[in-house]
This record gives sequence, C-alpha cells and structure tokens, in this order.
Amino acid sequence: MGQARLEEVRKLLRRIVDVRDDEIRAMLLACAYFFFVLAGYYIIRPLRDEMAVAGGVSNLPWLFTGTLTVMLAANPLFAALVAKLPRVLFVSLTYRFFALNLLVFYILLSFSSEAQSIWIGRVFYVWASVFNLFVVSVFWAFMADTFRPDQGKRVFGFIAAGGTLGGLTASALTAGLAEYLGPINLLLAAGILLEAAVQSMLRLSKTAPLPAAFSIPEPPPPVENPAYDLPLTVPTVRPGTREYPIGGSAFAGIRNVMRSPYLMGIAAYMLLFTITATFLYFQQAEIAESYFTSRPMRTAFFARIDVLVNLLTLLIQVFLAGKVIRLLGIGLTLALLPILCIVGFSVLGISGTLAVLIIFQALRRAANFALARPAREVLYTVLTREDKYKAKTFIDTFVYRGGDQIGAWSYAAMSAIGFRAGQIAFTAVPLAIAWLIVALWLGTKQSRHGRTPS
Repeated sequence: MGQARLEEVRKLLRRIVDVRDDEIRAMLLACAYFFFVLAGYYIIRPLRDEMAVAGGVSNLPWLFTGTLTVMLAANPLFAALVAKLPRVLFVSLTYRFFALNLLVFYILLSFSSEAQSIWIGRVFYVWASVFNLFVVSVFWAFMADTFRPDQGKRVFGFIAAGGTLGGLTASALTAGLAEYLGPINLLLAAGILLEAAVQSMLRLSKTAPLPAAFSIPEPPPPVENPAYDLPLTVPTVRPGTREYPIGGSAFAGIRNVMRSPYLMGIAAYMLLFTITATFLYFQQAEIAESYFTSRPMRTAFFARIDVLVNLLTLLIQVFLAGKVIRLLGIGLTLALLPILCIVGFSVLGISGTLAVLIIFQALRRAANFALARPAREVLYTVLTREDKYKAKTFIDTFVYRGGDQIGAWSYAAMSAIGFRAGQIAFTAVPLAIAWLIVALWLGTKQSRHGRTPS
C-alpha cells in the first residue's frame, strides 16, 4: 500500500514537473530546504520594513549605506570560510550564526525603551538586509553545486516553489499574529526555521553527494595480522565520502567577476534589477507611511502584500515555470522581468495610485521569484565550484546592495531637487531597457558555455 501511494506521488510530480525518478528525493529535499529558509525570512521581512518606516523614510538611504558597508566586510569573511571548510560545514555555520543573531535581537528588543528600539531597529534593518541575501544566495549556490545545468532548467522552478510556499505560510502567520503576539516574539520562530533548513540541507547532501573528484577518500579500515597482531593498511581505497574544502583566495570571487565578461554580465543584470527594485521600494514606503499610522498596522500591511506575492508566485512556479524556461530558453525568460518593468514604471508614472503600485509590485516580485530567479540561477550551473560560491555570493550580496545604494541615493537626490514620484518612475524606464539588452546577451552566452566552466 505504501509503495502504491509512493508511485502515485511520483506520477503526480512527473505531470507537474519534468523530473526523473532518481531526482525526486533530491528535488523534494531541496524544496524543504528552501521552504524553511524563506519561511524564516518572511517572518523577518515585514518586521524589517516596519522598522524602516518607524525610523523615518528619509533615513533609508543611510540604512542602505550601512548595509553596503557590512556587505563589503562580510564577503571576504564568507569567502574565507568557503576556502577552508567543506561546503556542508560552512553552510551550517552560516545559518546557525544568523539564528544566534535572532536570539540576540529578541533579547535587545524585548528590554529596550521606545527610543532605544528605534536605533536597534535600524541595526536590525541592516542586519536583515544582509541576512536575506546571504541565506538565499548560499541556498542557490548549493543548488548549482548539486544539480547539473540540464537538471536546473527542469527542476529549479519547482524547487523555488518550495521557498514560495514557505514564504506564503510565514507571511500569512505573521499577518495574522503580528497584532496579537507582537512582531518581536516571532523572531524566535524564525531562528527555529533556520535550524530546520540546516537539517534539510544535511539530508540533501547525503541524498545527492558531490562526485568523488570533490571528496576525500575515507581512510581504509585496519586489518588484523594474526601473526603479529598489528594493524595493516588495506592497499585499496574506498570511494570518497567526505568533501574537501573548495580552497582558493578569500578575494577570488571579486577577482573572477572582474576578469570574466560572463560574470560581469550577471553582475550588470543584478545591478539594474536592484536599482529599479529600490525605486519601487521607496515609493511603497512613502505610501505606507501616509496610509497607515500604527506600527502593527504597517507590519500587517507589508505581510499581506507578501501573501499576495507568494500566492501568485506559487501558481506560476508549480504550473508554468519549468515549461516557460524550456520553451523560451534562459535569455527570453530573463527578459520577461525587464519587459514587465518597462510597462509597469510607465503606468506608475502616469497614475501613481496605491492600487497601481500594489499590482505592479505583486506582479514584479512574482515574476522575479517564479521565472527570473530560477533562470538566473541556471546561469551559475556552468561555472567552476569556486565561482558558484565566491563569485556568486559577491554578486548576490555586494553587487545587489550596491544597486540598492545607487537606487537609494538617486531617489533621494531626485526627490531633493523636486522630482515627484511619477517623474522618478519614468526615469526607471531607460534602465529597464538596458536591463532587457543584458538579459538577452546572457541567454546567448549561457547556451554557448554549456557544461564548460567559465
């Protein structure tokens, strides 16, 4: 009976996603891993956004500057861990470090005064902005190191759905409980979810281990010599079971990005994505500040937007993402998001209402999570292992926050000289056009790379 039910599940999965039988277990564990990562983040996200508003929207550019500074310091430290430790160990340490930080913030916010909580909230905003990029980037680096390029095109969209389901679950719980339990108490739940992510990652590493070329052979067992009762070494070597560190320099990620046109193209795609996202984020913060007066109301509002985004994303990921990526290819799939932004910012410039902003924000984020993000992660599957962890993390964190910085100060400068929100929206249109061109170029380069490392 159990075997029959298992076969039914396999048949159902094969109808939804193009997955082979020997890939199902790894795919489902990857889904669980991402579920817990994004569930933890989506508990933190609305609290972070509310603290940003409470600290003053005018201070957001400074928070973005602080985030970029921390990113600059954190990248070499993370790369040093990658160089010296096996991937399972440095991934575990990364998540548990952030879980410990959550406990510290819980204690500080629980015993702080109103004035102190504003400053702690600003520190928390910077921390959360670093946290969300590192934990997600590490997850996708692990995926790029676990699945081949052809597998990534087929299953990354479905794996991303696991994260969306986690985000949807956490957003709904946060929206419903924030006003009753208090947002701060939910930080402990986020820490528990990060430990669950670690456990899922450990099981995945055993289900889909690295090839023997990337592991250290286990020492052979001793054999008793009946004549002398001394252990003798067996001359044969068993297959490797322990991964070796990736090695290299702590600054290899930065250096390799600067030397590779392909990696520079990915960095440019990320930079343009982030600048336009920051413009939209600032407009959302301004509207929330004017429409909602209490902190719990704003937290619930941000969480409800997350629910809408995750519902839409989940539908696309489960039923469309894999088919769209296979049908359009990587380049055209990457191009869908800038095309949406060209249209969205144009409409927002004409009619900057709350309804238009919510619809545009929901569609943009859903298209990113469901289509652009899985396609972008496939770009990394053709790289060397060092670039998958070091160069990718540099792009996903420092370059990402660099785009935030450019977008934040550009928005502040345009506001200072008298640009209205609609006019700022129009300035994002040419950026989206440049972004579209980069997307199409990356698709061409990825197909030429094939399985050859960059």
